Amino acid sequence: MTERTAARPSVRPRSGRRPLPPLIFLLVLAVAAGAVWWTVVRQDRARQAEEAAACASAEEAPPALDPGTVSVRVYNATDEPGLAQTVSEDLAARGFTVGEVANDRSEREVEGVGEVRFGSRGRDQARFMEAYLPGVNEHQDTRATAEVDLVLGPDFTALATPEEVTAAIEEGADAPIGC
Repeated sequence: MTERTAARPSVRPRSGRRPLPPLIFLLVLAVAAGAVWWTVVRQDRARQAEEAAACASAEEAPPALDPGTVSVRVYNATDEPGLAQTVSEDLAARGFTVGEVANDRSEREVEGVGEVRFGSRGRDQARFMEAYLPGVNEHQDTRATAEVDLVLGPDFTALATPEEVTAAIEEGADAPIGC
């Protein structure tokens, strides 16, 4: 048996190095890399959200149209008599093609400044009309024409001035590229 024990390699003495400090260093390095990665991802998401918000507001900006190409019917959903007639005369003076002028006969509850009602073909015309009534609500229906209904609500005071309309349209022209 002594021959066998003599043939065995001797046990190598321990080098005295501890594995714990390098493991702690690697763990700290991994945590730091994770923190950097997390910061970069958050900043990129914030940038994308800002770009999306800028594009969304650009999409909402009204297109520049000739008022003569927009056919609008004006309806009064308030208790103020003659309001639709007054507004229709103002729109006609600004070049719009005004059709019917009457009280709103629909069953819809109109709140705020009013409502622009339109069909799929009248989307651009409705957005153009929104420049004339800031804060107006939209309602898309199933009509097949490009004609737009402007329904005046209880908070309506006046149409936007020509300068305000121009500023709203130019804001849309300044939309970021790539939207």
